[in-house]
Amino acid sequence: MTLEVGAGLPAQTYVVTRANLVRYAGASLDFNPIHWSDRLATGAGLPGVIAHGMFTMALVGRALTTWTGDPAAVVDVSVRFTRPVVVPDDDTGVEVTVSGKVTAETDEGHFKIDVTAISGGEKVLGAARAVVRNR
Repeated sequence: MTLEVGAGLPAQTYVVTRANLVRYAGASLDFNPIHWSDRLATGAGLPGVIAHGMFTMALVGRALTTWTGDPAAVVDVSVRFTRPVVVPDDDTGVEVTVSGKVTAETDEGHFKIDVTAISGGEKVLGAARAVVRNR
């Protein structure tokens, strides 16, 4: 995909299931029970089991590599976690949709991208931005 300032980037939708959370916990060694136990998650004041924040951020990285066609093109990614991604205990999971807009080109010829991640109709990341190399 050719990037240019002002271009909207096509939405990428990812399904997150409890099985994804189990795999991520194993890979990241983050076994906090809020990522697998409804009882403990709600006891901590959460609406239910939530996805790991870094898992949600990784979905942004996945979208960026889809848009650029090259994982090495991603120079920088930053986000603020504003809402949890609540993952139900079913076989359907929950969708996270990541979209973006190219906002500027740097002096180095890189592109700045504002990223939006939505789950359950709500933005789950704030101040989500990335810098990618121009191919």
